[in-house]
Amino acid sequence: MTLGFGIIGCGLISKFHARAIGEVPDARLVACYDVVKESAERLASEFGCKAYHDLDAFLSDPDLHVVTVATPSGAHMEPAVAAARAGKHVIVEKPLEITLERCDAIIRACEEAKVVLSTIFPSRFHDSSQTLKRAIDQQRFGRLTLGDAYVKWWRTQQYYDSGAWRGTWQLDGGGALMNQAIHSVDLLAWLMGPVSEIQAATALLAHERIEVEDVAVAVLRFQNGALGVLEATTAAYPGYLKRIEIHGNRGSAVMEEEDIVKWDFAEEHPDDQIIKEKMKARVSGGGGASDPAAIGHHGHARQFTDVAKAIREGTRPLIDGYEGRRSVEIILAVYKAAEEGRVVKLPLEKDPDLQARKVGVGNLRRAS
Repeated sequence: MTLGFGIIGCGLISKFHARAIGEVPDARLVACYDVVKESAERLASEFGCKAYHDLDAFLSDPDLHVVTVATPSGAHMEPAVAAARAGKHVIVEKPLEITLERCDAIIRACEEAKVVLSTIFPSRFHDSSQTLKRAIDQQRFGRLTLGDAYVKWWRTQQYYDSGAWRGTWQLDGGGALMNQAIHSVDLLAWLMGPVSEIQAATALLAHERIEVEDVAVAVLRFQNGALGVLEATTAAYPGYLKRIEIHGNRGSAVMEEEDIVKWDFAEEHPDDQIIKEKMKARVSGGGGASDPAAIGHHGHARQFTDVAKAIREGTRPLIDGYEGRRSVEIILAVYKAAEEGRVVKLPLEKDPDLQARKVGVGNLRRAS
């Protein structure tokens, strides 16, 4: 069957969702919804779908099977929960939400409805990210010793002034970390494993009329004993490609945006030469380093395809609600460590029922 997708929230990121949906096999964009009538009608006109201004009517569309939520970060919970209760599968743009309580409300609603839930982290689907993950799983790095993420980006004052929600705790949930660097936080935790404790400092140095940080630095300790550094800013002109560094006692690798730029191991593998040949031809542009609109949609398309597969097979997508929750918890721990000037240990909240609540594979609602 053809899966019908609908978009809630017709701002900047909605166009990337729409383009990505257009590349998912046996899927089509059938509807969009926004409280601002003109925004919904503009997106509908561009991508050939139906515009709604009433959420209940949108969710009642019989051709709608999957909802992507692209509202401001702190307004993800309400539409996501409503979509789940209407029996729709749910994809939520990062972050899943801005508090753990609101993340858990989304997870709980989707599990009770037995619908698929996924959090948007398209960077995991890049070939370079998959290559790094595969090398770690093959233990090519030996003992992991350092895992670092650097997001040194630039955002103008006009960027923050362009939306009343930007730079607020209530709807943005944070600044350079929660909005921009969360992709790298997700990648780092996916590659290095769970974080056990954090020390941090944050500051607002280069922007006005916002409540949140535009500079953050954190020192991480991972459960496997490795250490790491997380740096995030929207105050580094002109903005540079985000960078992930993985080091161990048998190898090191560095990734800039979608390009692997360092690949050095004590023991050579046959595929290493292929990877090094690819290193000579960089594929990344500027990413979102200085322009939030200067990103591709191919990662979204791969993730939406993964979600469509999970829906059809009744399984879990690669990035489910729990995966989305993890990066939010790490960032909230950074904020807590910076505010209180002490080491903060993870998890922030002990929830013995968190894993027990998971719907087992095969118990999710399949496409029919």
